[in-house]
Order: sequence, then C-alpha cells, then structure tokens
Amino acid sequence: MRKIALILAFSALTVAASAQADSCYATLEKDTLRLGNSLIERAFVWNNGALETVSLTDKTTGNIFRTDVLRPDFSLGKVAASEAVFEQEKAECLIARVSCRLGAVEVRREYRIYDGVPAIACDTYVRGTLSGLTDARKENVADRKNIESAADMASKAAASIVLDRLSFGGAHWHCKAVAFRDVTDWNDNLVQEESFIAYRRLGYKGNLLFVNDGLGGNGFFFLKEAPCSDVQIGGSGTDFTAEFGRFQVVGAGISAADVNVNGWTRLYGCVTGVSGTDELSALKALRLYQKAVRRSEDMVMMNTWGDRSQDSKVNEAFCLQELELAARLGVSVFQIDDGWQSGKSPNSKVAKGSFRNIWDNPDYWTPDPQKYPRGLAPIVERGRELGIETGLWYNPSVQDEFADWEKDAEAILGLYRQYGIRIFKIDGLQIPTRRAEANLRHLFDKMLEESGGAVIFNLDATAGRRGGYHYFGEYGNIFLENRYTDWGNYYPYHTLRNLWQLSRYVPAECLQVEFLNKWRNAAKYPEGDSFAPGNYDFEYLAAITFAAQPLAWMEASNLPEEAFAAGNLIRAYREIAPDFHSGTILPIGDEPSGRSWTGFQSITGPKEGYLLVYREDNPARKVRLRTWLPEGSRVRLKPVLGSGRRIRAKVDADGCICLKIKEKNSSKLYKYLIK
Repeated sequence: MRKIALILAFSALTVAASAQADSCYATLEKDTLRLGNSLIERAFVWNNGALETVSLTDKTTGNIFRTDVLRPDFSLGKVAASEAVFEQEKAECLIARVSCRLGAVEVRREYRIYDGVPAIACDTYVRGTLSGLTDARKENVADRKNIESAADMASKAAASIVLDRLSFGGAHWHCKAVAFRDVTDWNDNLVQEESFIAYRRLGYKGNLLFVNDGLGGNGFFFLKEAPCSDVQIGGSGTDFTAEFGRFQVVGAGISAADVNVNGWTRLYGCVTGVSGTDELSALKALRLYQKAVRRSEDMVMMNTWGDRSQDSKVNEAFCLQELELAARLGVSVFQIDDGWQSGKSPNSKVAKGSFRNIWDNPDYWTPDPQKYPRGLAPIVERGRELGIETGLWYNPSVQDEFADWEKDAEAILGLYRQYGIRIFKIDGLQIPTRRAEANLRHLFDKMLEESGGAVIFNLDATAGRRGGYHYFGEYGNIFLENRYTDWGNYYPYHTLRNLWQLSRYVPAECLQVEFLNKWRNAAKYPEGDSFAPGNYDFEYLAAITFAAQPLAWMEASNLPEEAFAAGNLIRAYREIAPDFHSGTILPIGDEPSGRSWTGFQSITGPKEGYLLVYREDNPARKVRLRTWLPEGSRVRLKPVLGSGRRIRAKVDADGCICLKIKEKNSSKLYKYLIK
C-alpha cells in the first residue's frame, strides 16, 4: 500500500535562508518524482519508494541523459519495496525525503537541493535487520575467464549495497576517477587521478567520478561524501563501478552489525551533478555544491606548536607575549595547542599523560591553574584589544566510540560560554565504526545548535581514521598537515604542490596551510639544498598559503626582527581575502616543483577575478601562463599584492597570457577584469 505525506517545515534559521530554496522543487505526480532547480532535474519512477532514475537533465545545455535500463538507484539486492512515504522540508535547502521498506530494512533517502547548484545530494539512513551483507572485496580482473560468448561477459556485483546508479547506455564514456589521501603525517602525495574509457565492469576508488559522453560531449559527476578511500569504514578499494554506460556508487561504509531496529544508521552519501561540456564547467559545478555545504571563515592563524616546544612554554606570560608579536605579524587568530588544559596528553613534554579515561579527571579540560592562574580571560581580553581571536586545541574522548560525547560537548560549550572562544582545533580522532561516527556528529551538532552556529572547528587531517576532504565539511575547515624544520621535512614547494593539486577538487579556502619560521634549524637541511626554507623570503612563504587559510605554524617570539616586515603583506592580504576566497579557486600554470611558474585563479564573476602567480626558482622572467580565462578575450590586470604595473593582455587560444615577475621565488596577486 502506498502512503504519501507532504510536509513543509520552515527552519528557524532565517527568512533569507528559507528563500534560498525558492527555485528548488520536488513533485510527485502519478508515478513520477521530479527533483530539481533552475539548473538540474532528476526524474524517477516512484516504484513504491525504491526510486529508479528515468532521466538527468542539464538545464544549462539542454541535454537530457535518458536511462536505458530501469533499476532501483539504491539497492540491497533483489528486494521489493513497500510502505513508501514522500515528504518535503524546506530550510537553507529543499529536502525531499523518500522512505520505504526493503524486506526487513527500512530505508530513508533524503535528497538535498540547493538554489543555483547544478547537483543533488542524497543522504541514506537504514534501520532494521540487515543480513547477507558481504565485505565487497574487489574482484581481481586476472581471475576472470576469457570472453567467447555473450554469457561470458556477465560480471559479479562489486558490492551488496549500491548507493546510487545511472544507466545511460552507449560505449563512448570518458571517465576520470579522483582519489585522495589524508593521514598527511605519512602522505605527501594527496591526489591521484585515473582516466579511462568505460568498458567491462571494473571497480575504481575515489571520492569523485567525472563522466563525459564522447558523442555529445555532455557530462555528469558523482561525489561520494565519505572519508578518503583508504580509510573508509569497511572499505574494499572500490567506490565506483563502470561498465560501458552504467555507473554505480558503492561502498556504504557499514557492516550488518551496524544496522539495528533501535535507530537509524547513516550511510556514506552521494551527490550527482551535471557538468556541461568541458572541464571548467564540471569543476565550477562541483564547487558550487561544495560552497553551499562547507563551513569556512577567513582567518590568519598562529599556532605555536610548529616550533616543537609542545606544552613546555605555554602559560599566561608566554601567550600574552605571543599575542603582542602576532599582532605585528598581522594574525587574526591565536590558537593555543595542547598544553593549556589541566590534563596531560601523551604528547606532553612536561609529564607524559594519556587520553584514556579522560573523564576520570573532571578537570581535564579546564585551564591549568599553574599555567593560567587567572584562567584564560587575560589571554582572550588582550587578544580582543589587539583584534585577535583566541582559539584552542581539543581532543575528544575517543574511548568506547566517543561514548562521552556529551561531556566533551559541555566542556567545549563551557569554554565558549565563559570566554567566548569559538574556534577549536579537533585532533586525535579515530572513527572506526558507524557508532563512533554518529556520536561524533552528535558532538558537532550540539556545539552548532547550542552556540547558534558560532563555533567552528579546524578538523585535523594529519593522522588516524578521520573525515578527509569530502566529509564533515559542514563543521569547519581542514587542518591539512604538520611539517617541521626540526625534522627537515618542511619544503615550501611541497606545501604549495599539495595545495595546488587539492584546489582543483577541494575548496582551497577550506584548507589551513602552514608556513614556518625559516630561520630555525638551517643545519637540519643538506648543504646546497636550494629548496630548503632558509633560501626563501619569509613573505614568499606566507604568500604560498594565500589561496587557503594561512597558518603561521611557529612561535612569534622565535622570529628575528626582520620577519615582522611581512605583517604589512599579511594585513593587505586580509583585506582582499574575503573577495578572493568568495570565488571558484582553481590551479593555473604548471604543477609546483620548485622550478615552475604556477599559481591559482579565483573566478569571482563572469568577467572578473584574481590571478595569484608564483615564479619559483625558474630562469625565465617572463612566461605564457596557462589559465582558465576564455580564449580570445582581452583582460586587464591590476596588481593588488606585489609590485608591478597594470597589464593589458589578450588571452591565447590555449588560455595562456604573458606575465612577468623579475625575482625568483616571488609572487604577485592580480585582480583581473575581462573587457
């Protein structure tokens, strides 16, 4: 029996937020469900709530992808659906909720549709009894027999749960799967691309799959909202399957034990978008969705942990001194890392502690009375006088799958209520199960609700099983990496390369990227190493991070006097940053290598934006730099950071323009206008 309920519930956020979804729609007429906005539509056969995609429409190009074989988009195997319900909820986006029963499992699919975004997201929840779920181990293609008949072409399913699928037929689909790595204490190559033409069914790993029709040129993409492939719960090494014109998103991140009758279990999510006919259209479409869901704020942060004193120095006098110097450097947030609290962590220099059974000590997350006899108030107040916010480091209680999340939430809320501290670096996460993830989400959601959305988290991506680049984005930005001159592993071009590669697929403005004190530990680098940080101007090291959120990973009191001249550049950058970061930031030029011409373009409008250009240790003073500017256009460039004259240029057929920078290892930021 089919039941349909229509519910419109407006969020209490703001009237303006509600209005953002005005162009979005979800309509169920007879046996057809249509979801969309002014840019995209996805149509389904209702099928008792086990929706089957009929078509995907790109309203910008007018192209319609039509399904050749109807199959349920979400699959638990060959189970018929029943007891279907359709609801709508309208807040900062339109949520279309489709619920049904598949055997002993209830399924709830929540489609999120944002105004002006050519993509539709889907979050899936299940409850009940799930049996027969395999671990979806990747089939080795070498174990398959040769093909001598049509029957030989049958292939095994890659997983027992399919999160989404599109089946459009045809044999000319050009694809690119993009995989990511975090755990950046161990990884320094963070993006891996694999291009292929879909043929027999094979599995591919990654968070992104771009697909283009080789005949018509139109494309679509899948974004799997999950941690990086290597650290997903129950990961099998397969996130997508492709077989001619049939594409699936697989790997739900659960086992049968994660599903029960007592509550909903959230699976990994999936976003489907239309991407026009070229790479720029595809990347813009992806970025529009990412900007709609991710939380980020412009900040230039200083965190003293980068100089490796750990908790041996932090106290009231030290922090007050650092604040004075941070103000000279142009910093907007001063974050006290591990060591401010009464409890001692395993990384303590003064007394080796533990994260085990933290709440046996109810004062663990209160300011250390020996270091801060007046609490944190003097630090916070002096920071405000200097125009600097105070932030803190926090390590949630990981034992028993974050079972103490409510205590952690109250501890953070206590700091927010008492001191007004709202920026917290979240470290030490381990998310091995769905229960752990659910409890962590409870912690984050409570913080946002109780603070009215004021609290923002810096989510550390340096170690452990964490959220990666495409998960938990609604909670804050990403603390990308730890690099230290003490160990000789900070190389500026490595940092720039990581940011450059990620920026194609991840909003650069949502990444915190470090620059270090180049005067420390010069002897730790081999003699003659031209890429050692001591060979660069300090201003250039700061400028490497400008496409992201700059992180001064250092103690300001260890800087020589000459370093504070960079404060003028950083303050000028902070004036420009909100507009620069409002655009779609994409890499330009060549991949950073230490000897490249490279950079970033921020597309803030159809006719305007910014070019942030770096000349590394390259002999050429002038270069044709590849950009995303439209070929044949005429452009005016005005330098806004860095010296130089205004430029008028014509864009070559390959998107290149001629630029000049006199000095090696230096940069310029231009504002451009297309005439």
